[in-house]
Amino acid sequence: MHPGVKVYKWPHREEPTEESVSRELASYGFQVYDLQTCDPWFERSSHSHDYEEIRGAVSGVITFYFDDDPVTIEGGDILVIPPGVPHVVRSHNGRPFTAYKGSRDGKRSVTEHGDGKGSMETLKASGQYQGSN
Repeated sequence: MHPGVKVYKWPHREEPTEESVSRELASYGFQVYDLQTCDPWFERSSHSHDYEEIRGAVSGVITFYFDDDPVTIEGGDILVIPPGVPHVVRSHNGRPFTAYKGSRDGKRSVTEHGDGKGSMETLKASGQYQGSN
């Protein structure tokens, strides 16, 4: 796994829900600020953030690529990416992926660096979103 990237696998014997994933994020000291769904076959080109990126997966499967080092998360898993680490994001099937975005202080920061295309919300608003609708 890429240095500094952390994955916390879902430790419970029940299916994750929005509420249980939110509680799990809180147990690690993270606060959620947004619930986001990526469309089937979603792809996001290489980019990085100037803040720690935290994802708490509720449902579906998606892979984050760090150079040639893929990290796949699924419902219940928590992914933490350090600031400045470039990554590509892809889902691999016709099902949506839903995850919380979070931070340690509960504040949202969307400044990105890399391909200059901006956040998923910006891509959707501009019509540049690459997922199926």
